[in-house]
Amino acid sequence: MIDYRNALSTNDPEVYAAILGEERRQSEGLELVPSESYTYPEVLAALGSVFTNKYSEGYPGRRYYGGQAYTDVVERFAVERARALFRAEHANVQPLSGSPMNQAVYLGMLAPGDTILGMDLSHGGHLTHGAPVSHMGKLFRFVRYKTRGERGAIDFDEVRKLARDLRPKMVLCGHSSYPRELDYGRFKEIADEVGALTMADVSHLGGLIAAGVLANPVDSGFDFVTTTTHKSLRGPRSGLILCRNQFAKAIDASVFPGLQGGPHMNVVAGVAIALRNATSPEFRDYAALCLRNARVLSEVFLERGVVLVTGGTDNHLMVLDVVNSFGIDGREAERVLDEIGLATNKQVIPDDPNPPMRPSGVRLGTPACTSRGMGEADMRRVATWIVDALAAPHDTKRLTDLRVAVKELALRFPVPGVG
Repeated sequence: MIDYRNALSTNDPEVYAAILGEERRQSEGLELVPSESYTYPEVLAALGSVFTNKYSEGYPGRRYYGGQAYTDVVERFAVERARALFRAEHANVQPLSGSPMNQAVYLGMLAPGDTILGMDLSHGGHLTHGAPVSHMGKLFRFVRYKTRGERGAIDFDEVRKLARDLRPKMVLCGHSSYPRELDYGRFKEIADEVGALTMADVSHLGGLIAAGVLANPVDSGFDFVTTTTHKSLRGPRSGLILCRNQFAKAIDASVFPGLQGGPHMNVVAGVAIALRNATSPEFRDYAALCLRNARVLSEVFLERGVVLVTGGTDNHLMVLDVVNSFGIDGREAERVLDEIGLATNKQVIPDDPNPPMRPSGVRLGTPACTSRGMGEADMRRVATWIVDALAAPHDTKRLTDLRVAVKELALRFPVPGVG
Protein backbone atom coordinates (compact mmCIF):
# COMPACT_ATOMS: atom_id res chain seq x y z
CA MET A 1 0.00 0.00 0.00
CA ILE A 2 1.40 3.40 -1.00
CA ASP A 3 2.04 5.93 1.75
CA TYR A 4 0.29 8.82 0.02
CA ARG A 5 1.25 11.50 2.53
CA ASN A 6 4.93 10.54 2.35
CA ALA A 7 4.76 10.56 -1.45
CA LEU A 8 3.21 14.03 -1.41
CA SER A 9 5.73 15.43 1.06
CA THR A 10 8.57 14.23 -1.18
CA ASN A 11 7.07 15.20 -4.55
CA ASP A 12 5.54 18.58 -3.68
CA PRO A 13 6.67 19.84 -0.28
CA GLU A 14 5.05 23.25 -0.84
CA VAL A 15 1.54 21.83 -1.23
CA TYR A 16 2.22 19.36 1.57
CA ALA A 17 3.18 22.23 3.87
CA ALA A 18 -0.07 24.02 3.00
CA ILE A 19 -2.06 20.90 3.90
CA LEU A 20 -0.26 20.61 7.23
CA GLY A 21 -0.89 24.30 7.84
CA GLU A 22 -4.60 23.88 7.22
CA GLU A 23 -4.71 20.87 9.55
CA ARG A 24 -3.06 22.95 12.24
CA ARG A 25 -5.43 25.88 11.65
CA GLN A 26 -8.47 23.64 11.94
CA SER A 27 -7.14 21.87 15.02
CA GLU A 28 -6.16 25.03 16.91
CA GLY A 29 -9.25 27.10 16.05
CA LEU A 30 -12.99 26.68 15.79
CA GLU A 31 -15.08 26.67 12.63
CA LEU A 32 -18.28 28.64 13.17
CA VAL A 33 -19.27 29.14 9.53
CA PRO A 34 -22.69 27.41 9.50
CA SER A 35 -22.16 25.89 6.06
CA GLU A 36 -19.04 24.06 7.25
CA SER A 37 -18.50 20.92 9.25
CA TYR A 38 -16.01 18.06 9.45
CA THR A 39 -16.54 14.98 7.37
CA TYR A 40 -15.78 11.48 8.61
CA PRO A 41 -12.35 9.80 8.32
CA GLU A 42 -13.96 7.06 6.23
CA VAL A 43 -15.30 9.69 3.81
CA LEU A 44 -11.80 11.16 3.51
CA ALA A 45 -10.59 7.65 2.67
CA ALA A 46 -13.20 7.34 -0.10
CA LEU A 47 -12.26 10.75 -1.52
CA GLY A 48 -8.63 9.61 -1.80
CA SER A 49 -9.54 6.21 -3.26
CA VAL A 50 -9.02 4.79 -6.76
CA PHE A 51 -12.58 5.79 -7.68
CA THR A 52 -10.90 9.14 -8.43
CA ASN A 53 -9.46 7.50 -11.55
CA LYS A 54 -12.72 6.37 -13.14
CA TYR A 55 -15.03 8.06 -15.66
CA SER A 56 -18.65 6.95 -15.22
CA GLU A 57 -20.78 9.03 -17.59
CA GLY A 58 -24.37 7.83 -17.47
CA TYR A 59 -26.22 5.98 -14.72
CA PRO A 60 -25.90 2.49 -13.18
CA GLY A 61 -26.47 -0.13 -15.87
CA ARG A 62 -26.41 2.59 -18.58
CA ARG A 63 -22.85 3.90 -18.72
CA TYR A 64 -20.93 5.11 -21.75
CA TYR A 65 -17.61 3.54 -20.68
CA GLY A 66 -16.79 -0.01 -19.65
CA GLY A 67 -15.34 -1.16 -16.35
CA GLN A 68 -18.27 0.03 -14.24
CA ALA A 69 -18.96 -2.96 -11.96
CA TYR A 70 -18.01 -1.17 -8.75
CA THR A 71 -18.99 2.36 -9.69
CA ASP A 72 -22.51 1.04 -10.22
CA VAL A 73 -22.41 -0.59 -6.79
CA VAL A 74 -21.50 2.59 -4.91
CA GLU A 75 -23.92 4.80 -6.84
CA ARG A 76 -26.81 2.39 -6.23
CA PHE A 77 -25.91 2.37 -2.53
CA ALA A 78 -25.96 6.17 -2.46
CA VAL A 79 -29.28 6.44 -4.31
CA GLU A 80 -31.10 3.85 -2.20
CA ARG A 81 -29.74 5.26 1.05
CA ALA A 82 -30.82 8.78 0.06
CA ARG A 83 -34.32 7.63 -0.86
CA ALA A 84 -34.73 5.72 2.39
CA LEU A 85 -33.26 8.42 4.63
CA PHE A 86 -35.40 11.24 3.25
CA ARG A 87 -38.46 9.09 2.33
CA ALA A 88 -38.16 10.26 -1.28
CA GLU A 89 -39.39 8.50 -4.41
CA HIS A 90 -36.30 9.28 -6.48
CA ALA A 91 -32.77 10.53 -5.82
CA ASN A 92 -29.94 11.75 -8.04
CA VAL A 93 -26.54 11.77 -6.33
CA GLN A 94 -24.42 13.02 -9.24
CA PRO A 95 -24.52 16.86 -8.94
CA LEU A 96 -21.01 18.12 -8.37
CA SER A 97 -22.07 20.75 -5.82
CA GLY A 98 -24.95 22.90 -4.66
CA SER A 99 -25.08 25.39 -7.52
CA PRO A 100 -25.30 22.84 -10.37
CA MET A 101 -27.73 20.84 -8.23
CA ASN A 102 -30.20 23.74 -8.21
CA GLN A 103 -29.45 24.65 -11.81
CA ALA A 104 -30.31 21.11 -12.88
CA VAL A 105 -33.80 21.45 -11.40
CA TYR A 106 -34.46 24.85 -12.99
CA LEU A 107 -33.10 23.84 -16.38
CA GLY A 108 -34.79 20.44 -16.36
CA MET A 109 -38.25 21.64 -15.40
CA LEU A 110 -38.59 25.24 -16.63
CA ALA A 111 -38.11 27.31 -19.78
CA PRO A 112 -35.97 30.45 -19.98
CA GLY A 113 -37.97 33.44 -18.82
CA ASP A 114 -40.27 31.44 -16.55
CA THR A 115 -41.11 33.01 -13.19
CA ILE A 116 -39.79 31.56 -9.93
CA LEU A 117 -40.94 32.89 -6.57
CA GLY A 118 -38.12 32.71 -4.02
CA MET A 119 -36.67 34.33 -0.89
CA ASP A 120 -34.83 37.64 -1.14
CA LEU A 121 -31.06 37.21 -0.76
CA SER A 122 -30.66 39.76 2.03
CA HIS A 123 -33.49 38.13 3.98
CA GLY A 124 -31.82 34.73 3.97
CA GLY A 125 -32.00 33.41 0.41
CA HIS A 126 -29.09 32.11 -1.65
CA LEU A 127 -27.23 33.24 -4.78
CA THR A 128 -28.66 30.27 -6.68
CA HIS A 129 -32.17 31.44 -5.80
CA GLY A 130 -32.00 34.08 -8.49
CA ALA A 131 -29.59 36.76 -7.34
CA PRO A 132 -29.08 39.16 -10.28
CA VAL A 133 -25.33 38.42 -10.37
CA SER A 134 -25.98 34.70 -11.00
CA HIS A 135 -26.49 33.19 -14.45
CA MET A 136 -29.79 31.70 -13.28
CA GLY A 137 -30.92 35.18 -12.25
CA LYS A 138 -30.38 36.29 -15.84
CA LEU A 139 -32.00 33.24 -17.41
CA PHE A 140 -35.18 33.05 -15.32
CA ARG A 141 -37.46 35.69 -13.87
CA PHE A 142 -37.05 35.51 -10.11
CA VAL A 143 -39.51 37.39 -7.91
CA ARG A 144 -38.59 37.66 -4.25
CA TYR A 145 -40.56 37.59 -1.04
CA LYS A 146 -39.22 38.96 2.23
CA THR A 147 -39.48 38.42 5.96
CA ARG A 148 -41.35 40.73 8.33
CA GLY A 149 -41.13 41.79 11.96
CA GLU A 150 -38.57 41.27 14.69
CA ARG A 151 -38.85 37.48 14.50
CA GLY A 152 -38.37 37.47 10.76
CA ALA A 153 -41.62 35.68 9.96
CA ILE A 154 -42.34 34.97 6.32
CA ASP A 155 -45.37 36.98 5.25
CA PHE A 156 -47.47 34.26 3.64
CA ASP A 157 -50.14 36.77 2.71
CA GLU A 158 -47.50 38.49 0.58
CA VAL A 159 -46.33 35.15 -0.84
CA ARG A 160 -49.90 34.24 -1.77
CA LYS A 161 -50.55 37.64 -3.36
CA LEU A 162 -47.36 37.45 -5.41
CA ALA A 163 -48.24 33.91 -6.48
CA ARG A 164 -51.77 34.89 -7.52
CA ASP A 165 -50.62 38.00 -9.36
CA LEU A 166 -47.61 36.51 -11.14
CA ARG A 167 -48.60 32.83 -11.56
CA PRO A 168 -45.04 31.53 -11.14
CA LYS A 169 -44.05 28.19 -12.62
CA MET A 170 -42.21 27.33 -9.39
CA VAL A 171 -42.42 28.32 -5.71
CA LEU A 172 -39.01 28.01 -4.09
CA CYS A 173 -38.20 28.01 -0.38
CA GLY A 174 -34.95 27.45 1.43
CA HIS A 175 -32.13 29.66 2.59
CA SER A 176 -28.51 30.22 3.45
CA SER A 177 -28.93 32.59 6.41
CA TYR A 178 -32.48 32.31 7.74
CA PRO A 179 -32.52 31.26 11.42
CA ARG A 180 -36.17 30.18 11.64
CA GLU A 181 -38.04 26.99 10.76
CA LEU A 182 -39.92 26.95 7.45
CA ASP A 183 -43.61 26.11 7.12
CA TYR A 184 -43.41 23.83 4.09
CA GLY A 185 -47.12 23.08 4.22
CA ARG A 186 -47.99 26.76 3.68
CA PHE A 187 -45.67 27.02 0.70
CA LYS A 188 -47.16 23.85 -0.82
CA GLU A 189 -50.71 25.13 -0.30
CA ILE A 190 -49.96 28.40 -2.10
CA ALA A 191 -48.12 26.66 -4.95
CA ASP A 192 -50.99 24.22 -5.47
CA GLU A 193 -53.46 27.10 -5.58
CA VAL A 194 -51.70 28.57 -8.65
CA GLY A 195 -50.55 25.30 -10.21
CA ALA A 196 -46.84 25.87 -9.51
CA LEU A 197 -44.12 23.32 -8.90
CA THR A 198 -42.57 23.27 -5.42
CA MET A 199 -38.88 23.18 -4.63
CA ALA A 200 -37.12 23.32 -1.25
CA ASP A 201 -33.38 23.92 -1.06
CA VAL A 202 -32.45 22.52 2.36
CA SER A 203 -28.69 22.54 1.85
CA HIS A 204 -28.00 23.86 5.34
CA LEU A 205 -30.57 21.63 6.99
CA GLY A 206 -30.05 18.32 5.18
CA GLY A 207 -28.46 16.50 8.09
CA LEU A 208 -30.88 17.95 10.61
CA ILE A 209 -33.83 16.83 8.46
CA ALA A 210 -32.28 13.39 7.94
CA ALA A 211 -31.98 13.04 11.73
CA GLY A 212 -35.62 14.01 12.24
CA VAL A 213 -34.96 17.11 14.34
CA LEU A 214 -36.33 19.49 11.70
CA ALA A 215 -39.31 19.14 9.34
CA ASN A 216 -38.89 17.33 6.01
CA PRO A 217 -40.41 19.02 2.93
CA VAL A 218 -40.72 15.60 1.28
CA ASP A 219 -43.41 14.83 3.87
CA SER A 220 -45.30 17.95 2.75
CA GLY A 221 -45.42 16.67 -0.82
CA PHE A 222 -42.77 18.91 -2.38
CA ASP A 223 -41.93 18.09 -5.98
CA PHE A 224 -38.20 18.72 -5.55
CA VAL A 225 -35.90 18.86 -2.53
CA THR A 226 -32.23 19.69 -2.97
CA THR A 227 -29.44 19.55 -0.43
CA THR A 228 -25.71 19.69 -0.38
CA THR A 229 -24.13 16.74 1.38
CA HIS A 230 -21.26 18.37 3.26
CA LYS A 231 -22.89 20.83 5.63
CA SER A 232 -24.94 19.37 8.51
CA LEU A 233 -24.95 15.98 6.72
CA ARG A 234 -21.15 15.75 7.16
CA GLY A 235 -20.44 14.12 3.82
CA PRO A 236 -18.17 15.24 0.97
CA ARG A 237 -18.77 18.44 -1.00
CA SER A 238 -21.52 17.43 -3.39
CA GLY A 239 -25.20 17.86 -4.24
CA LEU A 240 -28.30 15.67 -3.96
CA ILE A 241 -31.65 16.04 -5.74
CA LEU A 242 -34.76 14.33 -4.39
CA CYS A 243 -37.95 14.34 -6.44
CA ARG A 244 -41.20 12.59 -7.13
CA ASN A 245 -41.13 9.67 -9.57
CA GLN A 246 -42.97 11.57 -12.28
CA PHE A 247 -40.01 13.96 -12.57
CA ALA A 248 -37.21 11.38 -12.24
CA LYS A 249 -36.45 11.00 -15.94
CA ALA A 250 -36.36 14.75 -16.56
CA ILE A 251 -34.12 15.39 -13.55
CA ASP A 252 -31.67 12.64 -14.46
CA ALA A 253 -31.44 13.93 -18.03
CA SER A 254 -30.94 17.48 -16.77
CA VAL A 255 -27.99 16.45 -14.61
CA PHE A 256 -26.45 14.23 -17.31
CA PRO A 257 -26.05 14.92 -20.15
CA GLY A 258 -27.82 18.26 -19.77
CA LEU A 259 -25.56 20.07 -17.34
CA GLN A 260 -22.46 18.04 -16.54
CA GLY A 261 -20.41 15.09 -17.71
CA GLY A 262 -19.20 12.21 -15.60
CA PRO A 263 -19.84 12.21 -11.86
CA HIS A 264 -16.95 12.17 -9.41
CA MET A 265 -17.26 8.59 -8.23
CA ASN A 266 -14.93 9.03 -5.28
CA VAL A 267 -17.35 11.69 -4.06
CA VAL A 268 -20.40 9.50 -4.74
CA ALA A 269 -18.76 6.80 -2.62
CA GLY A 270 -18.29 9.36 0.15
CA VAL A 271 -21.94 10.40 -0.12
CA ALA A 272 -23.01 6.77 0.28
CA ILE A 273 -20.91 6.50 3.45
CA ALA A 274 -22.28 9.72 4.94
CA LEU A 275 -25.87 8.68 4.23
CA ARG A 276 -25.30 5.39 6.01
CA ASN A 277 -23.79 7.18 9.00
CA ALA A 278 -26.82 9.48 9.14
CA THR A 279 -29.04 6.54 10.10
CA SER A 280 -27.15 5.95 13.37
CA PRO A 281 -28.31 6.94 16.87
CA GLU A 282 -25.05 8.86 17.25
CA PHE A 283 -25.91 11.04 14.26
CA ARG A 284 -29.36 11.79 15.65
CA ASP A 285 -27.73 12.82 18.92
CA TYR A 286 -25.32 15.07 17.02
CA ALA A 287 -28.17 16.77 15.13
CA ALA A 288 -30.17 17.41 18.29
CA LEU A 289 -27.06 18.84 19.98
CA CYS A 290 -26.47 21.16 16.99
CA LEU A 291 -29.82 22.79 17.74
CA ARG A 292 -29.24 22.98 21.50
CA ASN A 293 -25.79 24.47 20.98
CA ALA A 294 -27.20 27.12 18.64
CA ARG A 295 -29.87 28.06 21.15
CA VAL A 296 -27.26 28.46 23.88
CA LEU A 297 -25.18 30.73 21.65
CA SER A 298 -28.22 32.87 20.87
CA GLU A 299 -29.26 33.04 24.54
CA VAL A 300 -25.84 34.33 25.60
CA PHE A 301 -25.78 36.88 22.81
CA LEU A 302 -29.19 38.18 23.80
CA GLU A 303 -28.18 38.29 27.46
CA ARG A 304 -25.18 40.43 26.46
CA GLY A 305 -27.30 42.83 24.41
CA VAL A 306 -26.32 41.59 20.94
CA VAL A 307 -28.87 42.23 18.20
CA LEU A 308 -29.77 38.99 16.38
CA VAL A 309 -31.57 38.92 13.06
CA THR A 310 -35.05 37.41 13.76
CA GLY A 311 -34.29 37.69 17.49
CA GLY A 312 -32.94 34.15 17.86
CA THR A 313 -32.81 30.81 16.08
CA ASP A 314 -34.83 27.65 15.47
CA ASN A 315 -32.03 25.84 13.65
CA HIS A 316 -28.23 25.63 13.65
CA LEU A 317 -27.39 29.19 12.60
CA MET A 318 -27.81 32.81 13.55
CA VAL A 319 -26.90 36.23 12.17
CA LEU A 320 -25.46 38.95 14.42
CA ASP A 321 -26.16 42.58 13.53
CA VAL A 322 -22.69 43.79 14.44
CA VAL A 323 -23.20 47.38 13.28
CA ASN A 324 -25.97 47.98 15.79
CA SER A 325 -24.39 45.77 18.44
CA PHE A 326 -20.74 46.82 18.30
CA GLY A 327 -20.45 49.72 15.85
CA ILE A 328 -18.29 47.77 13.38
CA ASP A 329 -19.18 46.21 10.04
CA GLY A 330 -19.20 42.53 9.18
CA ARG A 331 -15.83 42.50 7.44
CA GLU A 332 -14.12 43.97 10.49
CA ALA A 333 -15.98 41.57 12.80
CA GLU A 334 -14.93 38.60 10.68
CA ARG A 335 -11.30 39.78 10.81
CA VAL A 336 -11.34 40.22 14.59
CA LEU A 337 -12.82 36.78 15.15
CA ASP A 338 -10.30 35.23 12.76
CA GLU A 339 -7.58 36.83 14.86
CA ILE A 340 -8.69 34.92 17.96
CA GLY A 341 -9.14 31.63 16.06
CA LEU A 342 -12.88 31.72 15.34
CA ALA A 343 -13.80 31.33 11.65
CA THR A 344 -17.09 33.05 10.76
CA ASN A 345 -18.36 34.89 7.70
CA LYS A 346 -19.55 38.43 7.06
CA GLN A 347 -23.24 38.46 6.14
CA VAL A 348 -25.85 40.85 4.83
CA ILE A 349 -28.88 41.48 7.01
CA PRO A 350 -32.43 42.16 5.74
CA ASP A 351 -32.42 45.18 3.40
CA ASP A 352 -28.82 45.86 4.41
CA PRO A 353 -27.80 49.46 3.65
CA ASN A 354 -24.15 48.39 3.46
CA PRO A 355 -22.46 46.72 0.44
CA PRO A 356 -21.98 42.92 0.38
CA MET A 357 -18.24 43.07 1.09
CA ARG A 358 -18.80 45.33 4.11
CA PRO A 359 -22.20 44.14 5.32
CA SER A 360 -23.84 44.77 8.65
CA GLY A 361 -23.81 41.21 9.94
CA VAL A 362 -21.85 38.11 10.78
CA ARG A 363 -23.25 34.60 10.29
CA LEU A 364 -22.28 31.67 12.48
CA GLY A 365 -23.47 28.17 13.31
CA THR A 366 -22.78 25.03 15.27
CA PRO A 367 -22.33 21.91 13.02
CA ALA A 368 -18.52 21.94 13.02
CA CYS A 369 -18.06 22.49 16.76
CA THR A 370 -20.76 19.93 17.51
CA SER A 371 -19.10 17.33 15.27
CA ARG A 372 -15.97 17.71 17.42
CA GLY A 373 -18.00 16.85 20.51
CA MET A 374 -18.51 20.30 22.00
CA GLY A 375 -21.60 20.88 24.09
CA GLU A 376 -23.68 23.63 25.62
CA ALA A 377 -21.13 24.70 28.25
CA ASP A 378 -18.50 25.07 25.55
CA MET A 379 -20.86 27.15 23.44
CA ARG A 380 -21.53 29.45 26.34
CA ARG A 381 -17.81 30.13 26.62
CA VAL A 382 -17.47 30.67 22.86
CA ALA A 383 -20.36 33.16 22.79
CA THR A 384 -18.78 35.11 25.65
CA TRP A 385 -15.45 35.24 23.82
CA ILE A 386 -17.14 36.50 20.67
CA VAL A 387 -18.80 39.35 22.53
CA ASP A 388 -15.61 40.22 24.39
CA ALA A 389 -13.61 40.33 21.15
CA LEU A 390 -16.11 42.38 19.15
CA ALA A 391 -16.62 44.82 22.01
CA ALA A 392 -12.90 45.67 21.97
CA PRO A 393 -11.68 45.03 18.40
CA HIS A 394 -8.46 47.02 18.86
CA ASP A 395 -7.46 45.72 22.30
CA THR A 396 -4.40 43.67 21.34
CA LYS A 397 -3.87 42.24 24.82
CA ARG A 398 -7.47 41.05 25.11
CA LEU A 399 -7.44 39.49 21.64
CA THR A 400 -4.18 37.68 22.40
CA ASP A 401 -5.63 36.26 25.63
CA LEU A 402 -8.78 35.17 23.82
CA ARG A 403 -6.69 33.46 21.13
CA VAL A 404 -4.96 31.41 23.83
CA ALA A 405 -8.33 30.44 25.37
CA VAL A 406 -9.78 29.42 21.99
CA LYS A 407 -6.74 27.29 21.18
CA GLU A 408 -6.86 25.60 24.57
CA LEU A 409 -10.52 24.66 24.06
CA ALA A 410 -10.01 23.56 20.46
CA LEU A 411 -7.16 21.20 21.29
CA ARG A 412 -9.40 19.37 23.77
CA PHE A 413 -11.65 18.31 20.88
CA PRO A 414 -9.69 16.73 17.99
CA VAL A 415 -10.86 17.35 14.44
CA PRO A 416 -12.25 14.11 12.92
CA GLY A 417 -9.70 12.61 10.56
CA VAL A 418 -6.83 14.79 11.81
CA GLY A 419 -4.34 13.74 14.39
